[in-house]
Amino acid sequence: MPIPYYHVDAFTDQLFAGNPAGVCILPAFPADSTMQKIAAENRHSETAFVVPRLDGDFDLRWFTPEVEDDLCGHATLAAAYVLALQKHDRWPVRFHTRSGILSVSREHDGFEMDFPSRPPQPCEVPAELLPALGLKTAQVTKARDYLVVVETAEQVRTLAPDISALAKVDMGIGGAIVTAPGKGDVDYVCRFFPPSVGIAEDPATGSIHCTLAPYWAERLGKQTLRAQQLSARGGRTRCTMAGDRVKIAGQTRLYLQGTLQL
Repeated sequence: MPIPYYHVDAFTDQLFAGNPAGVCILPAFPADSTMQKIAAENRHSETAFVVPRLDGDFDLRWFTPEVEDDLCGHATLAAAYVLALQKHDRWPVRFHTRSGILSVSREHDGFEMDFPSRPPQPCEVPAELLPALGLKTAQVTKARDYLVVVETAEQVRTLAPDISALAKVDMGIGGAIVTAPGKGDVDYVCRFFPPSVGIAEDPATGSIHCTLAPYWAERLGKQTLRAQQLSARGGRTRCTMAGDRVKIAGQTRLYLQGTLQL
């Protein structure tokens, strides 16, 4: 069975930056085990599987190399971009997912996703978390992911966590976000480490802004924020609070288009 396949760099306007995502367009979902094997073979942080619905919407599922995810931003952005390449003419596009209906609108230079807000809450901090991240002290709260707040962007940039130790921390399907105030036109910076789902460091992540945006909006007193992910590949996004939703905007570039032969 041939499957149309796309490799898209998300949250960037340049190739070889942002976060690579695989996108598979199918008439129906294959077996979960097949989708998991495709994601493992692709070796991207996430591979998106998109199936058209009779009502004009789409079903969307995401797989890391090891598990099915409950929410993924960069692969959703990539999926919307692929539909635009295919001349889809009904916007905003609506995806039915494990996290409810997610809509994506077109912008003149990219796309804007409508995601749920997941504000962080006080939590019990695992004793191993900060040492595994290479930190002595930080403010820690939690939504799906642990939110670790440090003082400076340089601390975020130079962080060198022990990934094997971090993988032993019980974080469920989530990971550890490390963040600090930004400079210039950047309101906040971040990095994301979710080794429990098979990803040592995610290069440019959308879903973490469901937690980062409400935190920084309250702290900075701003409803629209610009963020930079300080991974090796880097990534940029714009986030806007909209009640219990977060609008997450970014750009994309197509790297590869082909066919999977199954």
